[in-house]
Amino acid sequence: MNPDKLPRRHLLQGLLAVGAASCAKADPPPAPAADPPQPAGDAWSRFRAEFELSPAWIHMTGFLLVSHPRAVREAIEGWRRKLDENPAYAVEEHGHGTHAQEAAATYMGARAEEIALTDSTTMGLGTLYTGLPLAAGDEVLTSTHDHMSTHAALLYATERAGAKLVKVPMYGRPFEATAAGMVDAIAKGITPATRVVAITWVHSATGVKTPVKGIAEAVAKANQGRAPKDRVILCVDGVHGFGVDDVTMGDLGCDFFVAGCHKWIFGPRGTGVIWGKADLWPLLKPSIPSFSAELGGWWMGKSGESMPKTTANMMSPGGFHSFEHRWALPAAFELHQRLGKAKVAARIHALNRQCKEGLKKMKHVTLHTPVDDAISAGIICFESEGMKPKEIVERLREKKIIASTSPYVTTYARVAPSLLTSEAEVEATLRAIHDLG
Repeated sequence: MNPDKLPRRHLLQGLLAVGAASCAKADPPPAPAADPPQPAGDAWSRFRAEFELSPAWIHMTGFLLVSHPRAVREAIEGWRRKLDENPAYAVEEHGHGTHAQEAAATYMGARAEEIALTDSTTMGLGTLYTGLPLAAGDEVLTSTHDHMSTHAALLYATERAGAKLVKVPMYGRPFEATAAGMVDAIAKGITPATRVVAITWVHSATGVKTPVKGIAEAVAKANQGRAPKDRVILCVDGVHGFGVDDVTMGDLGCDFFVAGCHKWIFGPRGTGVIWGKADLWPLLKPSIPSFSAELGGWWMGKSGESMPKTTANMMSPGGFHSFEHRWALPAAFELHQRLGKAKVAARIHALNRQCKEGLKKMKHVTLHTPVDDAISAGIICFESEGMKPKEIVERLREKKIIASTSPYVTTYARVAPSLLTSEAEVEATLRAIHDLG
């Protein structure tokens, strides 16, 4: 169809009712330019060269906000050109993210219709927790270690419903955390009034990785004999394991999973996902109108008077987003698939073991993150005797090393070896931390 002669009604439906499920399959991203000559060095060095990170610095904060790899940059630019040339037509033709849902589903071992699209982990948590089927007297169980985004979103949801928010510690000293101890802490916190367990896969406050599968089994045990309306729903903030560990949603066993894609996944900035089991999406109530086919059909008078049952698409917040970023998200998932999820996990864990084992040997350093891969991932928290975490970060920055502090009541210095750091850079970071003593 000629975009210059789009009927007004046709265009209106395209802009308001076209959604992740209503569009035809979105076209793949525009073809990238030919591969540039590969630099010398091993495979991980060549991968690092795909990013425009300044080589003058050692980047130990890749878990905060991503630098776009070449494939993602080129996909964003291709979609941006299409939007600039004919924005309304581009949105009608390519919808609000079908291709992104499909790519995410392939990576996550899920189905596209189980995935909602958001702009961040925080947006996803707010969207999910505000939509929970809570009532007065219900309890929501979370941990004392979770991020403000989880605690605040749960507080909003429980206060609105007249429910109770319960926080329990999953461990004392993080270095001494155990999988069995964390599962036991959550299991003991579940009461007959518990309707939701909300946990985080990897705590950014301590670097501890929680045993999601074990907790899912504890929740399943608690659900035995409960009526469907009283079942406990397990929700996970998964952002700091997403793109690190080689697992699928089936492996984790949770009911809902929320993550931003602009951290370990290397996705476009301002992208995120919510995955949920297909039979549980109807339990939720949307808080932000979507541009899904279901809601569009209801608004156009095609679905009767009653609001349709909630689907993942209906939990994707509507409105106009940074579409060039959302449509470019498949490039990030495809990049991980080409690298190989198992190889990515092995690389990140190897670099983190190298760093933790080095820190553990330093007398002036207190390592708070467990060394064991089973209960840690890509974030390392530590202290240096006689120094505040902020001072540590400032001293490292003087040596061109970017570290961070954890923004919690109890705060530590953090480094995060990733696919964008090398063994030599880990050693340089260890030497700099050694010199702090």
